[in-house]
Parts: sequence; structure tokens; C-alpha cells
Amino acid sequence: MKKLVVYDLDGTLAESKAAIDAEMASLLNSLLGVVRVAVISGGDWPQFQKQVLAELPGGANIDHLSILPTCGTKFYRHDGEWRKLYSQDFTGEEKTKIIESLKQAIVSAGFKVSKTWGDTIQDRGSQITYSALGQQAPIEEKKQWDADFGKRQKIKEFLDKLIPEFSVRLGGTTSIDVTKHGIDKAYGIRKLRDVLEIGLDELIFLGDAIFPGGNDYPAKQAGVDSIRVRDPEETKRVTQAMIACLAGSQR
Repeated sequence: MKKLVVYDLDGTLAESKAAIDAEMASLLNSLLGVVRVAVISGGDWPQFQKQVLAELPGGANIDHLSILPTCGTKFYRHDGEWRKLYSQDFTGEEKTKIIESLKQAIVSAGFKVSKTWGDTIQDRGSQITYSALGQQAPIEEKKQWDADFGKRQKIKEFLDKLIPEFSVRLGGTTSIDVTKHGIDKAYGIRKLRDVLEIGLDELIFLGDAIFPGGNDYPAKQAGVDSIRVRDPEETKRVTQAMIACLAGSQR
């Protein structure tokens, strides 16, 4: 029986940068009543507060919830209050190299964006994220820009040559996440295993980018049972099935 359900956020629990809707919040609340839950995604802690925590109903069993921002490079648990267990931050020199390499790779790939909404490169401490259309871009614009991941895959190819000492992954709808080598969602999954004392065979992971180069793929590489979902609507249907199975097994 599974003891921990792990979700990606953008594209899995909610649309990019959007809050989970009322149905998803209700499903997560029900799931927290029967099993531990974790959310691991490329966004930083404030995004999780806005997109997930603020939408959960009062009385939700958040002591059963773990939050791993920036692809698992940070880890938060609730024990009366939210506490940060660790943060694998870059040095100033590392940040400079990554940001300059990102700029160079974008030019080399030839994908000049005519209009952006907000910052395109964001320093998240333990992760540098490139959002092609900007952090506040409309979701419909983001969905159209790189639906097949082809543009970002080309940028990634240049980055892999420029900064081979770092991990480069595609995530969300327009983003590329750069973390320390080996500090990715597989690292976060193993941290969940160790902190919660739950075996990898007792975990299940849901994400929309479970493919080579996708920022959900390391979770699968860690040896965890994984389900690739198309969007939040499919996530809801899978979650409903898990709630029914887990609740039934406890009777």
C-alpha cells in the first residue's frame, strides 16, 4: 500500500502560476485524511503558499503535507508551523555563471521573444529559472509558445555544453530550471524517503513532465512508481481513484 503521494505543481495540480481550484483543494483535503502528501515543483516557497496552502480548507491535515520548492532543493514540513529543513543554495559565482550562460544559450538557440510579462530570469536561491515569456505571462500565451517542448529542448542543448556541472531541466509551460548537479526531484524524493522514513516502493509520483529532459523525470529515475498526467483535470481523476483505493484499504 502506498504511504506517500507526491505531486508536481504547475501543469499537474494547477495551471502554470495559478492557484489550485476548489475541486482540487477538496480532493487534496480528502487525500491528506488517508495518506501523506508532498508537492515538489520548480516554484519557490511563496508560490506554494499562494497556489496551494492558501486554497486548502480550514482543518486540512497539513501535518501530513510536505512542500519541496525549487525542484526539491528546499524542504518544508509543518509541525505547529512551517519549518525549512534545508536549502541547497548557489554561491554568487555560480549564479553569475548560470545567468550569463542562460542569456548566451537563448541567443544561440535563436528564439527571440517579442513580448514578455515580467522577469524572464529569476534567482530562487537554490535554483535559477528561465521563463521565456516572463513570470506574469497569460496562461494561453504560455501554452502556445512551446507546447511540444522543442524550443526549450534546443536551449537546453546549448546549456548542457555551457554549464555541464549543473542540472538543466524543462518544466512548466515555458520554463527551464537550473539546479546544482544531482540536486533535483530525485534528490527531493530521496529526502522524503529519509525524513518520513518511507520506502521508495511506498511512494507514487504524479507529474506532467515525466520524459527525458523534463524536470519530473528524475523522480521516475529515482525508482518511484510514476504516473504522467496531461493536465490538472486528469490529476483529479487519478486522485479520486487513489482516495477510493486508500480509504477502502483502511476499512
